[in-house]
Amino acid sequence: MGDLDWRGAEGEYRRAFELAPESGDAAAGLARQLAIFGHVDQAITLTQQALATDPLHARWYGWLAGYLSALNRLQEAEAAIRRAIDLQPGGVRLHFVLSEIEIRRGNPEAALAAAKQEPLGSVFRDAALAKALQSGNDHEAADVALKNLLNKGASWDPYDVAQNYAMRNDADKTFEWLDRAWSYRDPSIHYLPYDPFIGRFKDDPRFIAYCRKIGLPAPGEAERPK
Repeated sequence: MGDLDWRGAEGEYRRAFELAPESGDAAAGLARQLAIFGHVDQAITLTQQALATDPLHARWYGWLAGYLSALNRLQEAEAAIRRAIDLQPGGVRLHFVLSEIEIRRGNPEAALAAAKQEPLGSVFRDAALAKALQSGNDHEAADVALKNLLNKGASWDPYDVAQNYAMRNDADKTFEWLDRAWSYRDPSIHYLPYDPFIGRFKDDPRFIAYCRKIGLPAPGEAERPK
């Protein structure tokens, strides 16, 4: 996963699950890989299986919330991420996910409130604030927040910058920053196949070409699960 070698990672995850099918770590890891290849329903099932073995694992609830949100099961997604926050109130990226859920609900005030609760030391805080502000009506504040992200440098958080431009419906800038994300090997790229923000461009030929370039399935091309 660190090298963004999706196929290599898949083989390791599958082997781990074969060796220890009752392991929560193995189930959650394979779930993450299945989601990357478009099998979000299976990812939900396996993550729930993992949580049955360890119901106090905040990170897995966070992953589950992301999968549920991708399928527009927002009430369930909120319940999952709030459970994660209850278990680990200062956890990184948890309020970030809650903020995204509120954005998708069309509730920018709640999204901003959640973004402000992302820990100060979290690398995701600025991205959460930028997206939350972009979802609201204060365009000047949204511009300032995006500028803050850009001022950190092209390698800081390129995938989240791409998401922000997607929310602005700026396809050219979105794909420009997706290319930067790949150049800098931003691990967040693995969200692309089930990303509800950048997914608005799923019919753009550049989206399909990009997916093929980085070795991820384009929309409608998810492989039959093994």
